[in-house]
Amino acid sequence: MHNLTGHRPHTAAAVAAAVTVLVAVAGCGRGGSSDSGSGGDVRIAIVTRDFTNPYWAALRDGAVAEGKKQGVTVEVQAGASETDSTGENAKLSTLAGQNYNCFGVVPVNATNVITPLVPVAQKKIPILNLDTQIDANASKQAGVSYASFIGSDNLSAGQQAATALLQRMGGKGDVAILQGIAGEQNGINRQKGFSQEVAGKLNIVATQPADYDQAKAQTVTEGILKAHPEITGIFAANDTMGLGAAQAVRNAGLSGKVSIISVDGITAALQAVKAGTLSGTISQYPYAEGQMAVQACVDLIDHKTVPTRIVAPIELIDSSNADKAISSFPQPFVPFTDPLTSAGK
Repeated sequence: MHNLTGHRPHTAAAVAAAVTVLVAVAGCGRGGSSDSGSGGDVRIAIVTRDFTNPYWAALRDGAVAEGKKQGVTVEVQAGASETDSTGENAKLSTLAGQNYNCFGVVPVNATNVITPLVPVAQKKIPILNLDTQIDANASKQAGVSYASFIGSDNLSAGQQAATALLQRMGGKGDVAILQGIAGEQNGINRQKGFSQEVAGKLNIVATQPADYDQAKAQTVTEGILKAHPEITGIFAANDTMGLGAAQAVRNAGLSGKVSIISVDGITAALQAVKAGTLSGTISQYPYAEGQMAVQACVDLIDHKTVPTRIVAPIELIDSSNADKAISSFPQPFVPFTDPLTSAGK
């Protein structure tokens, strides 16, 4: 889940990260009442971290596509980087003062979006917590609540990554973990699931953060390989770090000797699995998360009940199914039940 490049210069790509993505289907606004005073029009605002990251771009694209399908207005904004909590909060504060009647938010960390969401909560506008868990206690103290959480089971993702790495490593050996951003709940859950699953089987000799950044991950992995040359496995908490680790392994002449499993299922990782430079990725489906966010908002605006927790699908991608995953991207290639539609997906 995070930035594909190690540096983020102020180029057109970086500027695009802060640009609004707006879908307004003229003459096709969906009916339905709202307590926000929207006059019956459905206007949905979604704020995420960083469009330069293909993971968040896929969430945006899923929301935009679903908005077109349903004939509703969907606006998606983002900060300038994975750690740009200030920029994300500024986008959210601006949108909170405009005429939107449902919000979906992916936080940078467990608490950064709570304060800008207070005026939204005070207007009793429904809020969805997307992808990364927001601190429930801190939210409650601020008077902010969430109609639903929509995201993957990251504990399970870590467990599945561990199972795959155990199989690749023959059930024994030394392994390193590349962590994400400090305090970010998805990374915490992935590491927890992985560590629980390998306990007593694999020896975790190094655990270091690389901030979901490819260049940092490469540098960190190079240091780990020098300090622990006996390592035969690496678990990276997201694909961009996995790709950085894979480059470090290649540079060290250890291709085929060190197995790497990461999480997210971005296009570059799927291609790396097909090529054999990554052993596997636990693919998540942010495109589906974006679709379900819009579906849930439409239901909430129509005063329908939505589940308080909606789990998006995950799937291990390895050499046996990489082609199928690539051909169906960004959609899941395995069936899953969407609780917000009658027929599922």
